[in-house]
Amino acid sequence: MLKQLSRLKHTRNILILGFVFFMAISLVIFYRPGSSGTLVEPNKNTAVVAKVSGEEITVADIAQLKENYMQMLGGQISLAQLGGNKRFLDGLIRDRVVSQEAARLNLSASKAELKDRLVKQFTDPTGKFVFTDASSGKVDLKKYEDAVNNRYGGVERFERSVRDAIAQEKLRAFITASVTISPEEVQEEYKKKNTSFDLSYVIVSADKLAEKIQPTDQDLRAFYEQHKTDYRILEPQKKIRYLFIDQEKAGLKLQISDKELHDEYDRLTPENKQAGVKVQQILLKVARKDLDTQVEEKAKELIKKARGATGQATEEAYAQLARGNSEDPATAKNGGFLSRLIKKNPNKPDALYERAVDMQPGDVSDVPIKYAGNYYILRRGDAVPKTFEEAKPELLVSLRNRRGYTAAAGIAQKARESLKKSHDAQKVAQELAAEANMNPADMVRETPYIKQGDDVPGIGSNQQFEAAIAPLNNPNDVGEPAGVKGGFAVPMFVDKKEPRIPEFDEVKDKVAKAFKLQKAKELLDQKAREIATSVNSAADLKAAAEKGGLEVATEEAFKTGKGLGKLSPSSALDEAVYSLKQGEVSKSPIKVGDSWVIVGATVRKEADLAEFAKQREQLTETALRSRQDQVYEDYVASAIARMKSEGKVKVYKDVLDSIEEDEPQVAPVPQRRSFPVPTR
Repeated sequence: MLKQLSRLKHTRNILILGFVFFMAISLVIFYRPGSSGTLVEPNKNTAVVAKVSGEEITVADIAQLKENYMQMLGGQISLAQLGGNKRFLDGLIRDRVVSQEAARLNLSASKAELKDRLVKQFTDPTGKFVFTDASSGKVDLKKYEDAVNNRYGGVERFERSVRDAIAQEKLRAFITASVTISPEEVQEEYKKKNTSFDLSYVIVSADKLAEKIQPTDQDLRAFYEQHKTDYRILEPQKKIRYLFIDQEKAGLKLQISDKELHDEYDRLTPENKQAGVKVQQILLKVARKDLDTQVEEKAKELIKKARGATGQATEEAYAQLARGNSEDPATAKNGGFLSRLIKKNPNKPDALYERAVDMQPGDVSDVPIKYAGNYYILRRGDAVPKTFEEAKPELLVSLRNRRGYTAAAGIAQKARESLKKSHDAQKVAQELAAEANMNPADMVRETPYIKQGDDVPGIGSNQQFEAAIAPLNNPNDVGEPAGVKGGFAVPMFVDKKEPRIPEFDEVKDKVAKAFKLQKAKELLDQKAREIATSVNSAADLKAAAEKGGLEVATEEAFKTGKGLGKLSPSSALDEAVYSLKQGEVSKSPIKVGDSWVIVGATVRKEADLAEFAKQREQLTETALRSRQDQVYEDYVASAIARMKSEGKVKVYKDVLDSIEEDEPQVAPVPQRRSFPVPTR
């Protein structure tokens, strides 16, 4: 392949020089410094965005990289999600730095290496180079160039990216050649990740401490005066009077016949005509943690006996096992049957008994179910049908809710029409109270001065309500009915306040919250250290926390690398926990995010080194690769920082800012044609 490339090199260079001249003229004509440059297609825009030791990165380079990513991701992601143009530019700068570092160390890709990589990349499964001319058996250079231009935006750009990739591989191999990891380090890392702890811990957070702070009115006024500009309201606020139509009360007045309920029942799906399924259980309690394995093994033996060869058990056979083995007296004497039927609850997908609903009648759980520290074995029985009389109360509620919604919506529309005529909310409430089944006084309500996004008393943060009041700007303007919690609101404009700094009384609650939080943050470190120094063991934590008005939480089987409770994962916390022996407590509080944590180990279970021995080889390879990655990334980051400090990396911000980012939100990009693979 390279021989043919060499023969055409002179011709190709002439073409390239001509192309460069043409682009230079185009740049003079179409590109002016400071202009947006949008007259030139991004993939052809040669405006320079950055230079790395004189090597240029153009708008076209960024555009091509973006297009490659969009192709790879199927177009189902936006530029902003990918990090924007700055992120792409940083990647290209990194590539140039790596390439130049490789060249400095004589590690650039040779012609032979480039040829070998191209041949491998474009060889089909039969071992044939895909750009071979079928008749002559020689490389078809035009077919290669057409395919690369179509997919990568240019031969030179593509082959440079391949050379850069080879150089990066060689540089990485060179930098990481001497990196090693000892067997002891691998084992210690395994132990850190697989030693488990039962923990007691106290989280000292500003929010918790703030609850205990009781400021005086004088404290709050002084704080307000110091921070009053923080409470500046930047947009107008509106006061709204509205008529509330209660959906439930409107529905209660409706008459629903048995025939209508029978029709509803007939339309139910077979699943919804079930009252539930019968479930039998065997409960095995774990009296002490050290007996857990023993109890689990017993559960497995019972499962084996119950399931037999078919995986199922009859009611009576299972009942005999339950009577003789279950440690729940209430169900054991009844053959393991639960006192209620079980129905799937979509809001509780991990509930204990609901999982039996997904089994087939007669099925017995194939593994012991660990729940709340004990072991359960479940058998799914038959489904029990729900009669009309049993379903009637639910059907009545459902139908009344639906019709109540329609009725309330109709009353709200009437209220709007009447309010537009009279502008008297009290009068309209009197007119419609009987139909709405409400007290007129409960129908007329009023908001404080509010703006978009506020949590409105009785309504909350409601987009429908905000949309309904947005066009209201004059006294007595009436808006469209808005769906709110429990019904509908028909709004009418009362008053408006322009942007301002509010008076103290208007924002007193916000001032109090901010004051308490600031004081709590000042006390946070001190309070955490007081608790830490007052305890000598994990058992002392509860009393110390309660004395400070805080609570102790617990977590079983904690391992490093995961978050503790609601806290995010923390390397500082991991180190502190791993250093604890059973019964010990951290000597100092640990900072995790904005909170401090004092933690004690009630149980420490060492990692299984027999299991480590089985995985030693794989774990060693993974650990070595991870260390090599870190050494290489540190080296590249250092090289980039050095070149920036030496002024060898220049970014032209005006050009970067001018790059147009007008793209569809998440539109699939047109798929380019794949490389043509010749067929016989």
